[in-house]
Amino acid sequence: MPVQVRELTRADAAAFRALRLRALKEHPEAFTSSFEEAVEQPINVAERRLAGESGDRFWGAFVADELQGMIGLARESRIKNRHKGNVVAMYVAAEFAGQGLGRALVQAVIDHARDVDRLEQLVLTVTHDNIPACKLYNGAGFKTFGVEPRAIQVAGTYFDKEHMILFL
Repeated sequence: MPVQVRELTRADAAAFRALRLRALKEHPEAFTSSFEEAVEQPINVAERRLAGESGDRFWGAFVADELQGMIGLARESRIKNRHKGNVVAMYVAAEFAGQGLGRALVQAVIDHARDVDRLEQLVLTVTHDNIPACKLYNGAGFKTFGVEPRAIQVAGTYFDKEHMILFL
């Protein structure tokens, strides 16, 4: 099936919120945000995020006009950190795993980042034992620079987070 990757807008807020909630519920170990907190947020929170009011930008992967994957880029706001961008909220629906959506989303963020004035590097965290995600990021050129033990706790279980970087 053909995949369309494009930047998300305020009009995509309902689909973005639904996919985000699915991601948080199905993979709580993959995100620092929790389903319990996110489900309480009204739709206008998603609308503001997609409108760029926070400075964040998001892309979606659409299959048959349905949002099946997403990724975000959060630019550091402080002057000393403005050379860095954070890759956030990466998720592809399980039924589309291994079909190139993740690779297309990561590439969209990298392509955009290379055009952003004074943005020099991208950083991200990924759950240390998420082998497919680690392979995806390595394949896109990200390198591990450390592992944070017990970075998050979900239902009494700790998960380590791998910190990765890509110099643009």
